Amino acid sequence: MLYYLLFGLKSYFSVFNVFRYPTFRMVIAAVISFVIVYFMIPKMIKFFRQREIGQNIRDDGPETHLKKAGTPTMGGIAMLVAIITSTVLWADYKNMYIIVSLVMTTGFGLVGFVDDLLKFKNKSSKGLSGKVRLLIEFSLVFITFGIIIKWFGFDTRLSLPFIKTEIFHPDIGYFYLILSGLVIVGTANALNLTDGLDGLAIGPTLISATAFLILTYGAGTVLAGFNVAEYLKIAYIDGAGELTVFIASIIGAGIGFLWYNFYPAEIFMGDVGSLSLGAALGTVAVLIKMEFVSMIVNGLFLLEALSVIMQVVSYQTVQRRIFKMAPLHHHFEKKGWPETKVIIRFWIIAIIMAILGVATLKLR
Repeated sequence: MLYYLLFGLKSYFSVFNVFRYPTFRMVIAAVISFVIVYFMIPKMIKFFRQREIGQNIRDDGPETHLKKAGTPTMGGIAMLVAIITSTVLWADYKNMYIIVSLVMTTGFGLVGFVDDLLKFKNKSSKGLSGKVRLLIEFSLVFITFGIIIKWFGFDTRLSLPFIKTEIFHPDIGYFYLILSGLVIVGTANALNLTDGLDGLAIGPTLISATAFLILTYGAGTVLAGFNVAEYLKIAYIDGAGELTVFIASIIGAGIGFLWYNFYPAEIFMGDVGSLSLGAALGTVAVLIKMEFVSMIVNGLFLLEALSVIMQVVSYQTVQRRIFKMAPLHHHFEKKGWPETKVIIRFWIIAIIMAILGVATLKLR
C-alpha cells in the first residue's frame, strides 16, 4: 500500500523514485517487521501468562525440559502479523508471487493456530490428527498452485542444481503440483519438528531465509539491462524480485522473535509459527524454481524430519530404535549434550547447508 502511495509521488519529488527498487523496500520491510514483533511479543507473554496458556511438555522427553512447562507459546502469531503487514505495506501486493506467498503462509499459519488451540483446550489432545493436517495442507497447495498454473501460466519446468537450465529444463506439467506439495508441506512439517529447543527453529529459519534472499535476488533481478539469472545460468522469474521484500519481512520478524526465544526462552512460536514459516520458505523455493536446492538450504530441517521417519520405520519393522529419541536434537540431549550446545551446533550445520545451497548458483 505505502509502496504505491510513495512511489506515486515520484512525479512531484524525484527522491520517491527510490521506492521502485525492491532492494530499498526490503530494508524498510525488515525493520518494520522487527519492530512489530519486538513490541508485540511482551504483550502476548503477559496475556498468555494471565490466562495460563503455556507449553505442554512430553513426559518421555529430556528431564531438563520439565521446567519449561507453562512457558507462553503461539508467539508465531506476532511473526505472522508482522510478515503480512510489512509485506502488504512495502511490496507490490498485486504481484502474483507476493499473493501466493501470503496465501500459503497465512493458510498454514491458520492450520497451526487451530492445532495449538485444540492442544490448549484439552491438555490430553495432540491437536489435529496427522492425516487431517496433511490433507488440509496438501489441498491448500494443490488448489493454489493449480490456479496459477491453469490461469496465470506459472512455469512447470524443473530447474536442477549443478545443471544449466539451457541444457536440461524439463516440463512436468501438472505433476508439478505433487512436487510443490512435497516441497511446501515437507518444509513446513520439518520445521515444525525442529521446533523443540529454545531458538533451535528460528535460528536456522533466519539462515535459510537469508540464503533464499540471495537466491531470489539472483532469479528475479535485472540490473541496468544485466540479467543476473542469465549470467548464473538459472531460471529467470520475471516479477520474482518482489519476493525479496517478503523474505526480508520474514528475517525482520525472525530477529524480533529470537530476541525473546533464545535460551532461556520467554515464549515459543507454536505450530502457528513453525508451520507458517516453513510454508513461507517452501513456497519461495517453488516460486523461484529452487525446489531441489531447497533440500540443501533447508538441510537441517530435512535431517530432523528424516530422523523421525527412520525412528518410526525402524521401531515398527524390527522393534528397535535408531536414536535415543527423535527428532534428532533430542537424541543428542539424551546423550548428555547441554541444550545450548545442541542449539549452536545445529545452527552451524544450518549455516554450512545454506552456504552450499547458495554455492549451487555458480556450480553449473
